[in-house]
Amino acid sequence: LHMGKTMKEDLTVVVKYIKDLYPPEFNVFSIYAELYHNYFASQAKKNAESHLEDKDIYLLLSWVHNIYPKDMRKDHALAKELDKVKLGSLLPSSLSKELEKKYLDSEEVTVKNSLSKCLDKEIQRWKEDKEPEKLNGHFQSELLGIFVIQSIYSGQKRAQDISSAVGEELSRRLLKELPAFLRSYRDAFEEFKEKSKKHRHYKPILIANINNCWNFR
Repeated sequence: LHMGKTMKEDLTVVVKYIKDLYPPEFNVFSIYAELYHNYFASQAKKNAESHLEDKDIYLLLSWVHNIYPKDMRKDHALAKELDKVKLGSLLPSSLSKELEKKYLDSEEVTVKNSLSKCLDKEIQRWKEDKEPEKLNGHFQSELLGIFVIQSIYSGQKRAQDISSAVGEELSRRLLKELPAFLRSYRDAFEEFKEKSKKHRHYKPILIANINNCWNFR
């Protein structure tokens, strides 16, 4: 963040006050831009090759695909001059792809575990002596129907914010996880139907789960 802010502010000063003090053939702005970019890229590469936590991988990918090319290089004060300079990406393509794979693998596992924990909580609720919650006057499981959908959607949204390609790949992966989750949900529900017919809130729980189907569709 500090490097990005410094580069943006300093290059703005070069555009407004410095480059016109030199003859055009000196290409003063290009020299400044390339030096700043090369240093920024070397630091990004150094970070990418070190051990990074998941949140750091996400931030670095956001800089590579989003913040640096869109917010910084498309800034109204800099865009015209930067378009003349071929700076390239902050990271080599191979290293960027490696980080993307780590991020996608981690996010896929995170969402998968989140869905599994959600189902475990729901099964535990069925065993309690409590009537299901009502939403808009109908029995429904807010935890299951809403939380599962939000987990998948927010995962897709985070990936999409990095780049459309990363978003599409995560969506493809999560659309494999959802049927697997739904099969586990169905199996657990079938087991409850068979073994818990004497449960005091048996019927409301059945209705709540049937009502969840619309949300999942």
